[in-house]
Amino acid sequence: MNLGFEYPWVLLGLGLCLLPMLRMGVVANPYPWLAILPIDPLSLAISALIRLLGVLAIGGLNLGLAGAYLQEQQVERIGHGAHIVMLLDRSNSMDNTFAGKTPETQGEESKANAARRLLNQFVDQRTHDLIGIAEYSTSPLFVLPLTENKAAIHAAIDATALPALAYTNVSKGLSMALEFFDSRPVTGSRIVLLVSDGAAVIDPDSEAALRELFKQRQVSLYWVFLRTANSPGLFEVPDDPRDDNAQAMPERYLHLFFNSLHIPYQAYEAETPGALQQAIDDINRLENRPLHYFERIPKQDLSTRCYAWAAAMLLGLLGVKLCEARL
Repeated sequence: MNLGFEYPWVLLGLGLCLLPMLRMGVVANPYPWLAILPIDPLSLAISALIRLLGVLAIGGLNLGLAGAYLQEQQVERIGHGAHIVMLLDRSNSMDNTFAGKTPETQGEESKANAARRLLNQFVDQRTHDLIGIAEYSTSPLFVLPLTENKAAIHAAIDATALPALAYTNVSKGLSMALEFFDSRPVTGSRIVLLVSDGAAVIDPDSEAALRELFKQRQVSLYWVFLRTANSPGLFEVPDDPRDDNAQAMPERYLHLFFNSLHIPYQAYEAETPGALQQAIDDINRLENRPLHYFERIPKQDLSTRCYAWAAAMLLGLLGVKLCEARL
């Protein structure tokens, strides 16, 4: 049963529910002998109703005092959506504009602010998704587990308004994002949404670990690259072959690494808030498949309802008492 009690010992008072069955609670008046009269069904029904009101009033008060509640439950739902982990870059450069400057003048928006605004809109459009949030800079930062609670998701996204941290260590961030899917059955699309304005070199050991994790978790990867104006893009090939290396072009080589994972992968270059909006809209359109998930329903207090029920029964008894005829 899902019903629980904060103070179970108070339920011993339910024995008092027998009192209305023993005594009506109305004034007894002497009458002549009426045995020769026929049985009055209406009077018997009213008498039974008065006793029932008394039983229900005492029962409601006892359940309220016992602190009745419904225990936490998990309800299976079927909808359209995905399990999405948002992996957000919190390096210092995210607090700059797409032009690579500090947003000092009116009307300028930092890359981090644009990402927050559009990700919040994205969350509002995803009705049945389970969304988790992680961040990374020098080290990864766990923010919010996979949940359908939209208020918590918005609060976690808005929390990225705090000042940015140091450098970019994307491999640790990806490892943490993939751990969100541990011990979860594959019941729909699984997505890591990487939002970053840069990359870093991934060492061979980390590459091998990430390959194994992506293979095991069956995850799709979307990378929204917030490109700063005049900076190298994901798809550019340098004119000088000597510059074609991971140290000089970490974003290009991270993109090549993602392509080599043999997983569903899509990269977007966003050089303006409008381009970022287009990338978010594209992801919203593509990832809308049938999804099985469990919605967690928190513990619900029932004591207030029990008191309200008891009050209604007592009002009924009060009405009966006011209708009582006195001789």
